[in-house]
Amino acid sequence: MKNRSVLLGAAFLMATSAIGPGFLTQTTVFTQSLGASFGFVILTSIIIDIGVQLNIWRVIAVSEKRAQDIGNLLLPGLGSFISILIVLGGLAFNIGNIAGAGLGLQALLGIPVATGAVISAAMAIAIFVVKEAGKAMDKFAQLMGFLMIMAIVYIAVSSAPPVGEAVLRTIVPAKIDLMTILTLVGGTVGGYITFSGGHRLLDAGIKGKESLKEVNRSAVMGISIASLVRVFLFLASLGVVAKGLSIDAGNPTGSVFQLAAGNIGYKLFGLVMFSAAITSVIGSAYTSVSFIKSFSPAIQKNENKLIIGFIIISAMIFIAVGKPVSLLIMAGAANGLILPVTLATILFAAHKKKIIGDYQHPIWLTLFGILVVCVMTYMSGSVLINTFF
Repeated sequence: MKNRSVLLGAAFLMATSAIGPGFLTQTTVFTQSLGASFGFVILTSIIIDIGVQLNIWRVIAVSEKRAQDIGNLLLPGLGSFISILIVLGGLAFNIGNIAGAGLGLQALLGIPVATGAVISAAMAIAIFVVKEAGKAMDKFAQLMGFLMIMAIVYIAVSSAPPVGEAVLRTIVPAKIDLMTILTLVGGTVGGYITFSGGHRLLDAGIKGKESLKEVNRSAVMGISIASLVRVFLFLASLGVVAKGLSIDAGNPTGSVFQLAAGNIGYKLFGLVMFSAAITSVIGSAYTSVSFIKSFSPAIQKNENKLIIGFIIISAMIFIAVGKPVSLLIMAGAANGLILPVTLATILFAAHKKKIIGDYQHPIWLTLFGILVVCVMTYMSGSVLINTFF
């Protein structure tokens, strides 16, 4: 029973880390541009996400080491470099998450965004003040995830989407957008996100070859939860788009909720935005600190204090300068680069006996991982060249 709770907690931590303010906005905007064919993009990204997740979580479990320690064993300094990328990217995204939580409470309660951001930061900090922070984090992620799913299902039903067309275009799309697929993959398993659940399982003692079935189950469950939210949000948006209603470009997701269910819908948007953002704040802070805690016994001893400090710094930056768009753009570019670097590191480690012992990593997972590394490297490289040159 204990293992089941941890597996579910790790899955929800990963899923709710992925479902942040950007996730909500992306889904609505891409549904506007691709219509029912966005279903094909979601299906393709789910398959890729599961392959990435299984590769990373399995190697972390079998090696019984965190990603940064695996990297340093492969090449001295590699793990430290990855940690810097993860922590800086996590901090930048957390500023946006704090902003999203403030916006959610503004829609839900009518309070100023800055006040909502402070309240949200205080709630996130409270999770790590309690003695059993890991269990509290698991339960909170599950509760918020459940509330999000229920609210989005209600909006999806209210918007009355053309389900038949959505199913058809998921299998036979009218148009395919590769960049959109890669954006979804980066947003679901890029940066710190894919490691959040894997590191949580390790902290809870679920590791070794004997735990692989449980690890597989938790990894697939995490992607499934995030994908379920994505699918229902897609259907909700599609219902509004199919009716030809005008969506507010300044707040596309809030607009969809309001058009689908009136003022109740807008309040539910506030609940969903707050839930998505605050769980991402917690997931980002926890995972970012997990990437540095093995570097020093002092860091490990004061892990919760550092997580609290991470959240406070994120909130202070947002309060001081608002949502720094340029910082978030840089973080997005870094996120695209982090996935191929970290996944390539894990794939090399999966075939090093000094790291994984006599474990035999499935060939199909290795080949799948190599394909993802090549495609993501090409696409993120193109984005960086176009951005800076």
